[in-house]
Amino acid sequence: MSEQTGGFQPDTVLDACGLHCPLPLLKAKQALATLAAGQLLEVRSTDAGSWRDIASFTDQSAHTLEGREQRDDVYVYWIRKAGDGHS
Repeated sequence: MSEQTGGFQPDTVLDACGLHCPLPLLKAKQALATLAAGQLLEVRSTDAGSWRDIASFTDQSAHTLEGREQRDDVYVYWIRKAGDGHS
């Protein structure tokens, strides 16, 4: 079992490290599309712009940003896919 970080147990982990804006957000959107409602996506990125981009995206969508943290030069996000009735 891998380490439990942030107390979250993601259904899918997306490693977007090394990708530059807007790729981490685009990859996150693609990954969310493959998840079932209520599942949790963990996104890891080294792009500082993702801090703003992912927060803005979840504010404007039905998805929920459950948490985020910075670990050295890596930004980690936990996004809960919107439930039924949201698209």
